[in-house]
Amino acid sequence: MTSKQRVNTAMKMKSPDRVPVMCQISIGHYFLHSGVNPMDIWYSAEGFAEALVNLQRRYDFDGILVNLPGRDPNYEKQIDRIDRHDGENIVRWKNGNYTVVPAADNPHYYMKDGSRYFPTFEEIQPEELFYVEPWDISDITYPYTWGFEKEARPFDEFFPPYHSDTIKAVMARVGDTVSVHSEVFSPWSQFMELLNYENALMAIVDDPGKSQACLERLTEGAVDLGKRQAACGVDAILISSAFAGSGLISRKHYEDFVLPYEGRIVKEIQEEFPIPVYTHTCGSIGDRLDLMMATGTNGIDTLDPPPLGTVDLEEAKRVLGGKTFIKGNIDPVHTLLFGNLSEVKEDVRKRISIGMPGGGYILSSACSVAPQTPTENIEVLVPLAKEFGTY
Repeated sequence: MTSKQRVNTAMKMKSPDRVPVMCQISIGHYFLHSGVNPMDIWYSAEGFAEALVNLQRRYDFDGILVNLPGRDPNYEKQIDRIDRHDGENIVRWKNGNYTVVPAADNPHYYMKDGSRYFPTFEEIQPEELFYVEPWDISDITYPYTWGFEKEARPFDEFFPPYHSDTIKAVMARVGDTVSVHSEVFSPWSQFMELLNYENALMAIVDDPGKSQACLERLTEGAVDLGKRQAACGVDAILISSAFAGSGLISRKHYEDFVLPYEGRIVKEIQEEFPIPVYTHTCGSIGDRLDLMMATGTNGIDTLDPPPLGTVDLEEAKRVLGGKTFIKGNIDPVHTLLFGNLSEVKEDVRKRISIGMPGGGYILSSACSVAPQTPTENIEVLVPLAKEFGTY
């Protein structure tokens, strides 16, 4: 089987030739280990595509997740200068604001006074929302604009032409050999990012009706984006729903502010494009696997084990087996970041022995591979999958 066939078979909850391997990698890990300049990774669709493919080939992964949007090819026209300070690039923009680009972490965009902009819940009008991209190069604005554009785009042409450039560049490099997945942010994640977390959590208590109206609008944009990505030919779409675990919201809040909107995304994309749509939620989700399945999701990603999360893989396999594919459960901190090779081997053997039977399992770190994770701990995953995970 090719890597693409291997992952796609597992996503259909069937048994491929062996357990596929596909980890999500942090931006900082790409900065350190892909061989591509961090500035090119963050600001160039071609640069990020090169980094994605370089590490997929280095680690022999069966799939690639494209989790940054394409970038404006003319962004450099907005740069005043680039300074270096303590190993970081400081991009000074012509509008007076600046971006700190660390050597091994996500860049952040700051206003000229050093603050970050977030609108208040009171000033937001739901009908002005469509989609919020937390990793746009000029951060979040309201009403939302892309990059350094002066005006908000109409909703029927909301996503700029370059938005899918990274997906297209990756697919051009890997052809039909590797499973390529794209990402849309859950309406709940968009809402949290827009209001800076605490304010969003207060909003659903203070004004649940307006909060739900915002989520309805953000669902429209996520569906539109997902369909555009599917039209590019991706093999699957990941709904990034990082803030939906029990460490942040209750089961009741999940039912009210997450489930119906993610359910719409899955349903409406698949009405037009019959590809898997699956869910990434990190942290404590052991108490809500049933609610996650109720969205109609085709798969659940991360499955963080204790102490990072609350997912016991045996229990998850019992609840989810034959209903959704499952991906993850290797502890990215205690095993991959701080473990030695023998500890990695034992952890992987255990995960495969539980997840493999009956198919539908993709071996992966529970959440992203951390920037400083030793490369040898990642390079060993596919050989271990071949050793322990052959059907």
